[in-house]
Amino acid sequence: VIGQPAKSKRPKEPGENKIKPVNKKLKPKTPKMKERESADSSLKSQSILTQVMDKGHFQKLAATLSLTAGQSIELRCKGSNVTWNYPSYLDTFKDSRLSIKQLDRYSQLILANSTAADTGEYSCWLQLCNGNKCRKDETKTGSTYIFFTDEEELFVPTPSYFEIVYLNPDKPAVIPCRVTTPSAKVTLHREFPAEEIEIDGTDIIYDAKKGFVFQHPFPDHKGIVYCKAESQGAPQISIKYHLLYVEVPKGPPSTTIAVSSSRAGLSDRVHVVCTVLGEPDVDVNFRWQYPGQESERPVIIQNFWRLINRGIGHTTRISKSVLLVEDFEDVDAGNYVCIAQNLQGETTVATKVEL
Repeated sequence: VIGQPAKSKRPKEPGENKIKPVNKKLKPKTPKMKERESADSSLKSQSILTQVMDKGHFQKLAATLSLTAGQSIELRCKGSNVTWNYPSYLDTFKDSRLSIKQLDRYSQLILANSTAADTGEYSCWLQLCNGNKCRKDETKTGSTYIFFTDEEELFVPTPSYFEIVYLNPDKPAVIPCRVTTPSAKVTLHREFPAEEIEIDGTDIIYDAKKGFVFQHPFPDHKGIVYCKAESQGAPQISIKYHLLYVEVPKGPPSTTIAVSSSRAGLSDRVHVVCTVLGEPDVDVNFRWQYPGQESERPVIIQNFWRLINRGIGHTTRISKSVLLVEDFEDVDAGNYVCIAQNLQGETTVATKVEL
């Protein structure tokens, strides 16, 4: 439909270009705008990402793509400053099978000898930079989820044989037993008591790209579970997942501070401990201010954390930062301030040590 008026106008150009120049320019512009708008709304995420096929052909990528494990794949992303995202383990193990090159007009990602573990999302976007500051161009992105199917590995392999999943009442929890074959039938099972967990499609759903999603986790969901997948051959079992229910107040860190002694003598060892109780999967950052800081007095600071079971099926993370003064001097007397920070904010606590 868009092409026909263009054909009918071409022969008339010599005679009509002086009579109706405005109409002639406006009519082709209207469909072009409509075409662009529809492309932006329906294929916005596919606008700059293509797959290189045999003999130099290119193919726009759909939301998902299925390939057989062992194949190599080449993706291209248009733009002179492109950033890629791909399964994180390829970075973790610095896999030599993956190579990325930025050329003048596009960036090239090549993954050789693919495996089932490479299954995941591959995306790219254009960076807009002003000096040293760069931001993502939301209108120039591309994304596809690639299944690398393998009959021997129906589940996407993981580096561990056991994983902890935190069940927080305020947000969905994911049991990440993803499959390499999207058509595989996957079920969820509890280890004790041995039973299949009903998937109602509302409170618990299955997504081949994510795994089982608990939309509203409850304490009853805790325990050890595993997934089972079937696709033509014999069923396969996933690794085990330990579901821990978490319930701690949201907000800045709940922080306390304690000192080995509020009075110290010269040459004493003094340690100050800053403690935070919080959600198991929320990191806490610590900063210290202390009397000998400006004079660069030597102190030792150690940070660590562990999980504790509160005895009622709830799990909490205890994070600690310990500041140690090994050889106390008069310059070390004064206020010791600990600043604990998480995504919700920061909390400042202080204690005093006198000589």
